[in-house]
Amino acid sequence: MVLAPWFDYHWLEAAVETATGWVGLGIIAVYSFLIAFVLPLPSEIVLAPKLQLGVPRNVELALIMLVSGLGKAGGSVFAFHIGQEAKEAGPIVRFLKRSRFDVIEWSEKQTVELARKYGYAGLAMALSVPFFPDTLSIYAFAVLERDYLKFAAATFVGSVGRLLVTVLFFSGAFALL
Repeated sequence: MVLAPWFDYHWLEAAVETATGWVGLGIIAVYSFLIAFVLPLPSEIVLAPKLQLGVPRNVELALIMLVSGLGKAGGSVFAFHIGQEAKEAGPIVRFLKRSRFDVIEWSEKQTVELARKYGYAGLAMALSVPFFPDTLSIYAFAVLERDYLKFAAATFVGSVGRLLVTVLFFSGAFALL
């Protein structure tokens, strides 16, 4: 479920990048919720703002990761519900299977493999890969599974994991310069 390609997302990215204060955490939560089920945007962008909360930067980053993870878990539960409905509504699945990119086949293949090997931990691992669009993984897994709570926990862990991997990668990369 992706908005029309002509829809301009840049204003939302700009809002996240320039977010400040406690309201900025709210903006990050809403953004994270939306990217879990509808927006094909990078989740790593939530690490960009300097919120100026009056706490050390590492505490600020921890708060950003927590809020983003909760927002994405909430959005994934919404996507999970849509996925459960899609299982019942054959036309949606048939439409996606006929689509030019065959989204269902590709994402099911990747997600089913992870699900078979690792279950919900596989979803968390898939979502921990930085800069990989996670909306497809969320929907593919949502169609295959039934447990809302485990699904939300896996997306939370995967989302926070992705942000941690990103921070660790970039802090290590900058240390080499």
